[in-house]
Amino acid sequence: MDKTRKIRILLVEDDSNLNNTIMDFLESKGYYVDAVFDGEEAQDKLYETRYDLLLLDVNIPLKNGFVLLKEARENNVVAPAIFITSLNSTDDLEIGFKSGCDDYIRKPFELKELFIRIETLLRREFYHEVKTTLHIANKIEYNIDNNDLIINGVHTYLGNKEAKLLKLFMQHIGEILSHERIYEYLWDYDEEPSDTALRTYIKNLRKIIGKDCIASIKKQGYKFITCE
Repeated sequence: MDKTRKIRILLVEDDSNLNNTIMDFLESKGYYVDAVFDGEEAQDKLYETRYDLLLLDVNIPLKNGFVLLKEARENNVVAPAIFITSLNSTDDLEIGFKSGCDDYIRKPFELKELFIRIETLLRREFYHEVKTTLHIANKIEYNIDNNDLIINGVHTYLGNKEAKLLKLFMQHIGEILSHERIYEYLWDYDEEPSDTALRTYIKNLRKIIGKDCIASIKKQGYKFITCE
């Protein structure tokens, strides 16, 4: 992403008060925001403009957010997407992620929390790119599209937390990730982070991909490096 240009966000929210509140807040943070109120208008915007991030309500007129994003992904729209919605079931969450979203924030929410989530996604080193895999180590690859780990051509199962941790590392190769940043990403808001559990997940990943790929940086955190 070109750091010298203003980041452009598409906001799709049919509640006019919330739409205006979010737009004003994000513009105060220096973003450029295109705010629309229904799925068809959003679809037109997506075909006209390249966005850096999408904020999508789900229950919007004319085309719901799940369908909107699924079709956008099929048309190679790779910008990270956050659903903002009052839906709260696990099934809805699953549908949202399967349609191609990167994060999910439930109403009501604090604007500061939304800002943190946006900033986190914009720091990522890849988005929903159709291209293939990243090389981790000898005969080990990581599929960007489906977060799949492939070792010697065989798809390898990872536990939920290990899979999330690997995804975070692959988004920040060569960058030191603090324990706090990993906690924020790895544990849900109703879960209690644990340094002991984190060490276990790190140990499990090292067994699979090689201990030298994840470096422990004393008093700072962990750093992922591609290695042979």
